[in-house]
Amino acid sequence: MALLGAGPGDAELLTLRAAALLARADVVFTVREPGPELAKHRAGMLRHCRPGITVVDPAECGGDADALALAYARDGHRVVRMYSGDPLLGCRGAELADACRSAGVEYEVVPGLSSISAVPAYAGVPLLPPGVGELRVVNAKDPEPDWDRLAEGDATLVVMFPDLAEDGDPRRGGPGFDRICKSLIAGGRPDDTPVAVTRMGSTTEQTTVVSTLSRLAADLKAADAKGYNVTTPALLVVGEGVREQPRRSWFETRPLFGWRVLVPRTKEQAASLSEQLRGYGAVPEEVPTISVEPPRTPQQMERAVRGLVTGRYQWVAFTSVNAVKAIRERFEEYGLDARAFAGVKVAAVGEQTAAALREFGIQPDLTPPEDRQSGAGLVEVWPPYDAEIDPIERVLLPRADIATETLAAGVADLGWEVDDVTAYRTVRAAPPPAPIREAIKGGGFDAVLFTSSSTVRNLVGIAGKPHSTTVIAVIGPETAKTAEEFGLRVDVVAPRTSVSALAAALSEYGAAQRAAAVEAGKPVLRPSQKRRGRRRKTV
Repeated sequence: MALLGAGPGDAELLTLRAAALLARADVVFTVREPGPELAKHRAGMLRHCRPGITVVDPAECGGDADALALAYARDGHRVVRMYSGDPLLGCRGAELADACRSAGVEYEVVPGLSSISAVPAYAGVPLLPPGVGELRVVNAKDPEPDWDRLAEGDATLVVMFPDLAEDGDPRRGGPGFDRICKSLIAGGRPDDTPVAVTRMGSTTEQTTVVSTLSRLAADLKAADAKGYNVTTPALLVVGEGVREQPRRSWFETRPLFGWRVLVPRTKEQAASLSEQLRGYGAVPEEVPTISVEPPRTPQQMERAVRGLVTGRYQWVAFTSVNAVKAIRERFEEYGLDARAFAGVKVAAVGEQTAAALREFGIQPDLTPPEDRQSGAGLVEVWPPYDAEIDPIERVLLPRADIATETLAAGVADLGWEVDDVTAYRTVRAAPPPAPIREAIKGGGFDAVLFTSSSTVRNLVGIAGKPHSTTVIAVIGPETAKTAEEFGLRVDVVAPRTSVSALAAALSEYGAAQRAAAVEAGKPVLRPSQKRRGRRRKTV
């Protein structure tokens, strides 16, 4: 049995030991969360588990979760019982540890990051600033906190469970922010003592409101009215360290913090792009719009591979990762590897295409200028055929069945013979689930990244047009033109044809929007939080 600390909410805050135990588990008891938003973030932790394991929600197990966990353990299953934060700090892990000991079941306690320290860190609040040497942790669910004693001195107070339960029952919640503040003022804390309330700490729904003891209740109501929705679960910090929060805030001030961004690519294709977006604070969701399938007949590709091996080609040009993948898979079927490219020059369009070639063991000989990552850009730097120095005049161009003729025509105009081969077919993917379609059309996404014209056509075809509040970001002028043809107003165009440049451009747009709101003294709201108007049209 493993009693595992799952941290305050961010799925990335698991310890290495916790991830290792989840990978070996047969049965996992998830965390009992106060709401669906935090439960959604926790679900990401289950990616460490093997397929087919038993996952138990303590709220739905029909009885005593600890007793059920013990029963699984006695039957020889490797059981993990997850706790919010740390199992022995503000949780009931000690009860299960005692039950394991009594039942003769071996157990291990895996510490986790507690919200007591992690949430203030994510909010940018130092708990022991210069001049403050004491930290007090308060469980506001305690029926009789000694507020007079807690108010003494200048110790930082971290108050757990300060919120009232929705029904006002103190057994299920704390005394409420207003009562806590009034009790501390009555106990001797100055009414201008700085305080901070952080909700959904360490997740992309995190919000922090900074105030004072005398004004907190009013400021929370005002923040809620502006759309911040500061509700449970929350953590209250009282003390001088809160004064540093505005200049120490690092998480909530990320340029795309909390933005739900639709990435119309498969998880495999979108891995690096999604990681970059997370670095900007966004929540990427991959929705494939294209399905890649092999050619209808294999003969063209078979001849192309034989030609590469027998020296038929002087050049081979790759315009996509899928083209690299198609050639590589065919090579591996024949027991070949990158050595078969000996003597062949290789060109590549795009950072990801070049990276896929290097992963295969091939260093591209020719790429377009950084600001012209396209077939036309490659033509600009392609050498003309010279019979005196080029022993072979043929170029292999493996690509999609719907690719444009720009590269093939441009290279042919330079005197080369081009074998334009269908390496794969692109077909429209199946429609996404209904909640995704509704979010696309209803303004549930803050931004959509279009990485090609086909992603525009296919997304609109399988899910409908993005809502007028959704920011439209495109990878280049051709994609922008297609988006406008579908009645979409383009907000962001990448400065060069690269998915990383596209993500960076969206980040710059988000940063500018945030700066404008701050300068105007307005709340920083995501596009999906703004008043929704009619569907976007070209202006």
